[in-house]
Amino acid sequence: MSRFMIVLGVLYIIGAIYGFQAFRTLVRNPYIQVIYGLAFIGVLVNLYLQFNHFDRSEGINTGMGVAVGLFLAFAALGLCSGFFMLMEDVFRVVRWGISKITTTAELSAGNFPSRRKFVSQIALGLASVPFLSLLYGMYKGKYDYRVLSYTLEFEDLPDAFDGYRLTQISDIHSGSLDNKKKIEYVVDLINKQESDVVLFTGDLVNNVASEMYPWKETFGKIKAKDGTFSVLGNHDYGDYADWSSEADKNANLEELKQIQKDMGFDLLLNENRFLEKDGQRIALIGVENWGEGGFKKAGDLESAIKDVKASDFKILMSHDPSHWEHQVINHPYHYHLTLSGHTHGMQFGVEIPGIVRWSPVQYRYKYWAGIYEVAGQYINVNRGLGFIGYPGRVGIWPEVSVIELRKKPKATV
Repeated sequence: MSRFMIVLGVLYIIGAIYGFQAFRTLVRNPYIQVIYGLAFIGVLVNLYLQFNHFDRSEGINTGMGVAVGLFLAFAALGLCSGFFMLMEDVFRVVRWGISKITTTAELSAGNFPSRRKFVSQIALGLASVPFLSLLYGMYKGKYDYRVLSYTLEFEDLPDAFDGYRLTQISDIHSGSLDNKKKIEYVVDLINKQESDVVLFTGDLVNNVASEMYPWKETFGKIKAKDGTFSVLGNHDYGDYADWSSEADKNANLEELKQIQKDMGFDLLLNENRFLEKDGQRIALIGVENWGEGGFKKAGDLESAIKDVKASDFKILMSHDPSHWEHQVINHPYHYHLTLSGHTHGMQFGVEIPGIVRWSPVQYRYKYWAGIYEVAGQYINVNRGLGFIGYPGRVGIWPEVSVIELRKKPKATV
């Protein structure tokens, strides 16, 4: 077991013990207290067993996801309530110390102050918010699909493409999916947008191509007039699974490519296609994964733009938004619109349009969700269709992006 997991376990236990003080103050029934304690123990033991029997050659399964989700929910309950209990203990110690040196009648006895019921009520009340939110995210939030629509204007958009609509989806992570009806629903939702083209920006699986077997037929129903195009994400290469040989790993990647072909996805591997309409065209460019830091850097933008002219209107598909930040924005070519995913918005955060927009992932990625514009170039970072790790979503909902391209009238003097 890694040192990181040991630290998490220790923090979990400390939070559970301190949080139990609040529960015990409010609930006097010893049987309910035992059930409360056993629930915390059971969650930790289940997580240990899941990790102890984890087969990296098969990838993350539903059981692992549920174990992680429950661990996070109970950890939030214990640590949040435990924090208030710790603060109260600090206050009690200070008060007790004062009682040892004071001469007032009230405190001269020097008895250690007892816990106050209202503090325990506040502790459990506030701790229940993240606890219930994380459980809700596992039960419903992960399939609470949202269609987010945008209209972007460009002066140099070819006239024939004025009003052209594209639907972007990203990060399916098929190995985590567990509800066929919900997946059938979102595929139907994608098709109902009636966009001219559908673009998938990577991470079809968590680890291995076989994760797509139960979902291949369903996602194969995605259709658009001008086709469905895709690129690879960091999870698609099988880098996070154990392989008996490099040949097996390569075979897995080739199988995943074939699956996309069988579904009708035109997979762009550092290459491009031209979308044509009424004698005019726009360039659709797709690069393999390129990520800052320790992520795979298979993306080759120079190869991908072969035969693309500087004057062409360009849509770039690149899984990781750090590629846009580090290589695309300042490239000699002007990339009108880049489509990325990868961040998932961390599947947790708060988004209230015009008021607040926050997720912990923003401390790792500058461009983490939604539309951004730099020097007349746009990127849309899709929040993802699926989930991985924590099997849910709270505040950052699964997304289908619909972008309409409009011809911007040229400014007149």
